[in-house]
Amino acid sequence: MSRRLVVLDVVGLTPRLLAHMPRLRGVADGGFRAELGTVLPAVTCSVQSTFLTGEPPSGHGIVGNGWYFRELGEVMLWRQHNALVGGDKLWQAARRAEPGYTVANVCWWYAMGADVNWTVTPRPVYYADGRKEPDCYTDPPELHDALTGRLGTFPLFTYWGPTAGLPSSRWICQAAEQILADVSPDLTLVYVPHLDYDLQRFGPSSAQAAAAAAELDAVLGPLLDAARARDATVVVLSEYGITDVSRPVDVNRLLRAEGLLRVHTQAGMEYLDPWTSRAFAVADHQVAHVYVRDPADVPAVAKLCAGLPGVAEVLDADGKAAYGLDHPRAGELVLVAEPDAWFTYYYWLDDARAPDFARLVEIHRKPGYDPAELFFDPANPGAAKARAGVALARKKLGMRYLMSAVGLDAGAQAVRGSHGRLPDDPADAPVLLCSDPSAARDRIAATDVKALLLELAGLGAGGTDGSGEGA
Repeated sequence: MSRRLVVLDVVGLTPRLLAHMPRLRGVADGGFRAELGTVLPAVTCSVQSTFLTGEPPSGHGIVGNGWYFRELGEVMLWRQHNALVGGDKLWQAARRAEPGYTVANVCWWYAMGADVNWTVTPRPVYYADGRKEPDCYTDPPELHDALTGRLGTFPLFTYWGPTAGLPSSRWICQAAEQILADVSPDLTLVYVPHLDYDLQRFGPSSAQAAAAAAELDAVLGPLLDAARARDATVVVLSEYGITDVSRPVDVNRLLRAEGLLRVHTQAGMEYLDPWTSRAFAVADHQVAHVYVRDPADVPAVAKLCAGLPGVAEVLDADGKAAYGLDHPRAGELVLVAEPDAWFTYYYWLDDARAPDFARLVEIHRKPGYDPAELFFDPANPGAAKARAGVALARKKLGMRYLMSAVGLDAGAQAVRGSHGRLPDDPADAPVLLCSDPSAARDRIAATDVKALLLELAGLGAGGTDGSGEGA
């Protein structure tokens, strides 16, 4: 008979932040705390997939939070279907040892279509007239009304965007508590995003970061109590640590200036044209995949990117292989930023030509990650909030609207935290806490987390050599 597990993915958790989180520190009081290795890129989708499969990105194929889908000719981020993730999943391995093993996934990524027993994941209602309303997807379907009837609608607009904050993490934790109480899964996976917000806005060294850690610790308390009441082993881990940054790097603008990136124009707005571009980048925090159409251009593009201030490494085929990132979905080149730098997705040279989605919280249309979505336009935040208010009024009247609140000047955004490169300082690196001392170690690699969880569940070590080191 397996032992029950509750696994909390507390995004951005580091030893530095644990100083403000006594409830979380308490998890390890009778168990252990370990340094947690991560993978490149150290971003949510890639690292979570490694935790759950034991594979690096070269094995499971999740080379970032998004990539260029060559077979479709489209850049797409934040897809949700679990079929994108290759490899043997944690719960599949568990069920080979215990066929009736039950699993709840509460907001870990690539949740939709996963062969687990209970699923909860953010999923807006997209109306035919273009409106977007907060909601979540659940499986089984009746779980939706059971959760929202007690907790209210999932607070999507505090999950991401200028108003991102504690309510979304509180809702997720309460949903996990309810699932534990109602169905008591063998494994409960819980994704807790709150530290992602103010650490990117203000940096991990800020007073706001310490305050965010303290307030999240209080929210986690009831969930930790619920796990303990069910005699569950608690594992707390993080995908990455966020570090202080100050320099945006416009790699796509460089490629465009050199005639390598092309755009097409509609209604006076410029759109990235991946079909005809010789090279373009998909920016993802401190990592950027550069897709180069003609192999003959790769050396010249690599040399060009290496000379761009803020770029620390340009990984070619051998470099990608060394980091476990050599997968067909990866760019021909992968750029890694300097510790204090991060990559923008911007490709236009004149803000008047920017597409309308550039000024919106629009994670599915932008061909790269945009941390400016965490801010009201700093060039005029009052006007941005006023525009948002007008948009909300139009929304309530059932009219079409654009929530135009995001600025276009990366330097003015004052983004102060980022992640994606491998950590330089253990104080800002991921950490793992566990309430069970039986598998204690000082360090564990991300590729060994799956085996550790199987071991803690009493379902076998899963092939780990116990050293805590992996690919």
